[in-house]
Amino acid sequence: MDTLKDILSPDFLLRNSLYVSLLVGFACPLVGVFLVLRRLIFLGVALPQISSTGIAFALSMHVWYGHGDGGHGEEQTTLAFVGAIAFTVLAILWLALLEKRGRGLVEGRLGTAYVVATAISLLLLAKCPVAERGWLNLLKGEIIAISQGDLRLTGIAFAVVLAMLWLFHREFMLVSFDRDMALTLRRNVVLWDLLLFGLIGLTVAVAVLSVGPLIAFAFLLVPPLVARQWARNMRQFVLGASVVGGLSACVGFALAYRWDLPVGPTDVALLGSVYALTAGARRLVLAKSPTLPFRP
Repeated sequence: MDTLKDILSPDFLLRNSLYVSLLVGFACPLVGVFLVLRRLIFLGVALPQISSTGIAFALSMHVWYGHGDGGHGEEQTTLAFVGAIAFTVLAILWLALLEKRGRGLVEGRLGTAYVVATAISLLLLAKCPVAERGWLNLLKGEIIAISQGDLRLTGIAFAVVLAMLWLFHREFMLVSFDRDMALTLRRNVVLWDLLLFGLIGLTVAVAVLSVGPLIAFAFLLVPPLVARQWARNMRQFVLGASVVGGLSACVGFALAYRWDLPVGPTDVALLGSVYALTAGARRLVLAKSPTLPFRP
């Protein structure tokens, strides 16, 4: 309890890091719900890595053709944000175009995108002479040093995403949960797909810039998978995923602060433990009662 009081205090030194962790914890699962509904879980793995490649590319180009020191503060954050957004949106559009044309397996395309993005990131950082000056920490997602500008950017971006999800949640659910019905009702499926994937791309880019690809992936998918085991309707599924993510972010930050551990890996380990415990509890419940809960 003392640790929670410390980190929730307005005078807490790392309060910006805590706020960003909570924003990612509550917001990312709301977007991850649609990846689970569409059976695109591996997309949640590929997009954070592609986004981090965009960060590495933008900052490297700035060093090689602009400022040799890589920029500082707000300039570096702006470059990283632009690179992350550009690469993520382009990747989504490319994958959507290939899917529309029916070329190849979805898993194969996503796997290829992931490994190629990882290789490009490593090559860029290997050739950049100033890669060791904090960029690797940025790509790994060091949550400790969060500036006021980073917090503001994360808050505004997630506010836009959440507003759009709330305004158009019926359309997004329809095209994700029952695509055939959406076509029957003559909804513009392509338009809603593009808008939804654009929001997913924005969320992933901001999360990667704030906490890194590993933590972004964990909060995108693990909370929805936990909530999916117990939800009896879509409302419980969506709200449950967000609550699991937010509480895990808060508890994970407290544990990391209490035991002097890195915040990101602590969050991921905690999410994995929650998923394992809930999966085991669900099996015990089903052993006594064969009635399955709602499974979106």
